[in-house]
Amino acid sequence: MVDGVDVDVDVVADELYGLAPERFTGARDERAARARKAGQSGAAKAIAALRRPTRAAYASNLLVRRRPEEVAAFLELGEALRRAQRSLDGTRLQALSHQRHAVVTALARTARQLAEEEGRAVSEGVAHEVEQTLRAALADPGAAEQWSGGRLTAGLSPPVGFTGLPEKAPVRPRSERPAKQEQKQKQQPKQQPAPAPAPEPEPEQRPKPEPSREAEQRRARAERARAEAAAREAEVRAAEQELAEADARVAALERQLREARTGRSEARRALSGATDRAREAARAARE
Repeated sequence: MVDGVDVDVDVVADELYGLAPERFTGARDERAARARKAGQSGAAKAIAALRRPTRAAYASNLLVRRRPEEVAAFLELGEALRRAQRSLDGTRLQALSHQRHAVVTALARTARQLAEEEGRAVSEGVAHEVEQTLRAALADPGAAEQWSGGRLTAGLSPPVGFTGLPEKAPVRPRSERPAKQEQKQKQQPKQQPAPAPAPEPEPEQRPKPEPSREAEQRRARAERARAEAAAREAEVRAAEQELAEADARVAALERQLREARTGRSEARRALSGATDRAREAARAARE
């Protein structure tokens, strides 16, 4: 126990991975020492084993913690992309390509801004690692789970060869059965076709079975619409966040301008008072 309370390693980990990398090690060692002092050697060992996050991991964790709604929409987009990959639906994948690129770019930019607002510079290399982490979360459900937990220690990499989307719809291999049947027919002697049997009268109002292809197309359209909606929602939230941040910067600049004007007015008053006093002193000296 620490101060009479059992140490929850998960709670400690959540706290530590919300810190900047340069603060992580000291805070981790301090929490491990407190647990060890309280006789909780297992918790102390688990805390001491927590790895310091890289700058890319820190920015990614910050994004997950500060923008939960955008993260949820991004995870939905990833699920839709993976469904389209599994079903070899190239048309659906192409429809999602623009949204995927736009959302990854917007979220990576948001992560960079959040880190910089915390006073942590983000280089181009680190920004690229953040983008790669986002692409990995789109491609792999395991990576998505790691990323969305907000405890990354290093950036993630998408699977080898993953681009997110093929440029053309995949072509299914043609069945060999028609070719074999054609060859078999050529080998057999030609026979006179048997007279066609008289058609049986159809029952009145027989329901026509719905082709499974049409049902599959409707399902594909519905999934595509859901994925596009999730992507659009993520884009809207990213744009709203950018607007809010721009408004905050404008408000800060306006506040600084007001303070500068106030300071200028005070300086003018001080100058005027000093000038008056100097004149009075000069006049008194002449007298």
